[in-house]
Amino acid sequence: MSYNYNPSSQKAEEFINHEEILETLSYAEKNKNNVELIDQILAKARLRKGLSHREAAVLLDCEIPEKVEEIFELARQIKQDFYGNRIVMFAPLYLSNYCVNGCVYCPYHMKNKHIARKKLTQEEIRREVIALQDMGHKRLALETGEDPVNNPMEYVLDSIKTIYSIKHKNGAIRRVNVNIAATTVENYRKLKEAGIGTYILFQETYHKKSYLELHPTGPKHDYDYHTTAMDRAMEAGIDDVGIGVLFGLDKYRYEFAGLLMHAEHLEAAFGVGPHDIDTNDFDNGINDDIFAKLVACIRIAVPYTGMIVSTRESQKSRERVLHLGISQISGGSKTSVGGYAEPEPEEENSAQFDLSDTRSLDDIVKWLMEMGYIPSFCTACYREGRTGDRFMSLCKSGQIQNCCQPNALMTLKEYLTDYASPATKEVGEKLILKELEQIPNENVRAIVIDHLRAIEEENRRDFRF
Repeated sequence: MSYNYNPSSQKAEEFINHEEILETLSYAEKNKNNVELIDQILAKARLRKGLSHREAAVLLDCEIPEKVEEIFELARQIKQDFYGNRIVMFAPLYLSNYCVNGCVYCPYHMKNKHIARKKLTQEEIRREVIALQDMGHKRLALETGEDPVNNPMEYVLDSIKTIYSIKHKNGAIRRVNVNIAATTVENYRKLKEAGIGTYILFQETYHKKSYLELHPTGPKHDYDYHTTAMDRAMEAGIDDVGIGVLFGLDKYRYEFAGLLMHAEHLEAAFGVGPHDIDTNDFDNGINDDIFAKLVACIRIAVPYTGMIVSTRESQKSRERVLHLGISQISGGSKTSVGGYAEPEPEEENSAQFDLSDTRSLDDIVKWLMEMGYIPSFCTACYREGRTGDRFMSLCKSGQIQNCCQPNALMTLKEYLTDYASPATKEVGEKLILKELEQIPNENVRAIVIDHLRAIEEENRRDFRF
């Protein structure tokens, strides 16, 4: 190998190495119908220890129908082994759409004069959070444009403090994840001290030439600084980070390899891979079959990671990928600034992107349960200190299941008691009775049954293992 590829390097162009990706894509293309190699890769994948980016690229390229079905079936099995039938619920909360970047695909770009610019005050944030709590949400992802004047770090920190302080009726936001622009180690330390959950940052595209063209102006133009953001976040003590691309901005096979190389880098450099991988198709840039295969291959390659799909995707697309690896979805989302407390007038559109799945949270909860999933509002791991390498060791060993199912059932019971429609509650109560039988430990099952009773009869909340 004549090029400088090094997963442990702190340099973006060495751990996301362009030549290595091109070699990977060439290797995958040559071997996409190599049955012997594909069987070897699938045998390794069945050990639940993950795959290298090269091995996973071969599976993504595979065109043999029966092998493709094996890939899908293995993804389903691995998802069940690590995450069971639980689906974690969250909602995005947009604080401000002021932005100094020139990203050509984003309506927030600084030259867009047709979008209504907004920034929520702390009182407006309070109203948004109450609206979200009244829907039943416990977990938020904060979103804001990059603007050091309008959206400084102090504003984000004040907003997090406001969100955590609000207790309306039985509502509480128990975990605030943050999706803001790449920043300094010092600022990541401040986010850590503020009690954030996961720090999330989309790479958008790992193809440097395309990245620079898509981000022609503003701080985000600095590919190296953006790509090494997770290194600084982890250096600052943020245990859980989430990565992702917008499939469709560039060639999906390139992005797939880059995404897995980023996960490998975090493992090599910090001993902990990404807590979450966000999988979204930008503006229907790829078809549903390819999107499903991407999800399946990511699940096989990085079996321990949480996988997220948002309301950008349609109900049909989300239903398909739930079976193949997705463990977390948004519901009842608004992508405008201030869209929860009051519907936004059409002439004041401040949304970052259009939604494909516009159903209410209650509709989505009922839909999930009717498919046999447990909608989970659990935030216990973060609050019990099960983050970073502690979470990963439990997840990789499968022991996390001993906490997750009971916590999912208890937070679902909270939702059914406080927020659900009668029809959703009826479906949910039956699901809980059925799922209680699946808890193997009799003592744990007895404790859960007692907590479920206390939630409904004593109005007690926030039980967790």
